[in-house]
Amino acid sequence: MKTAIYARVSTKDGRQDTENQLRQLRDFAATQNWTIVHEYVDRASGKRSDREQFQSMFNAASRREFDVLLFWSLDRLSREGTVETLNHLQRLTSYGVHYRSFAELYLDSTGIFKEAVIGILAAVAKQERVRLSERTIAGLERARAQGRVGGRPKAEDDFKLVSRVNALRAEGKSIRQIAATAQVSPATVQKLVSRAK
Repeated sequence: MKTAIYARVSTKDGRQDTENQLRQLRDFAATQNWTIVHEYVDRASGKRSDREQFQSMFNAASRREFDVLLFWSLDRLSREGTVETLNHLQRLTSYGVHYRSFAELYLDSTGIFKEAVIGILAAVAKQERVRLSERTIAGLERARAQGRVGGRPKAEDDFKLVSRVNALRAEGKSIRQIAATAQVSPATVQKLVSRAK
């Protein structure tokens, strides 16, 4: 089988090295008589999917340049959360590409338990979505109980906020100070300041 290897460490400064992962993955592929056709290595956080080599790997998978993706562990592939990680695995499956984790023997779509693994991961992802929805609803209810109103502000409220932010900025206040005074997020203040420029 043609195999691609994916390895990742979080830092670019050399304090972490992918060589340990790569050595074990190469050795494992050899024991399976798999031919390594490409090695993808990222030195970036796994919490984002816009990693250069990660995207290159998926592009190659979509063209069926390899049959199985081998990675050291699931958190080396992605740390974006259960739902997003499951989506990555399902995307590989939709391309007709298998996957195998070196450290987690149960994460193996090349074996007889492929359907069971996908079913379990789908159930876990569904639970994660339910919990996220419950947390969002609880947060909205708490905000309402504290008197906050959701949704976009009315035009006149927006105008008042812009005027207030501009006045506080003219006084030399920082973004954080303005946010605290106006009772909005620093990101909102930054957006309004940038828009004013």
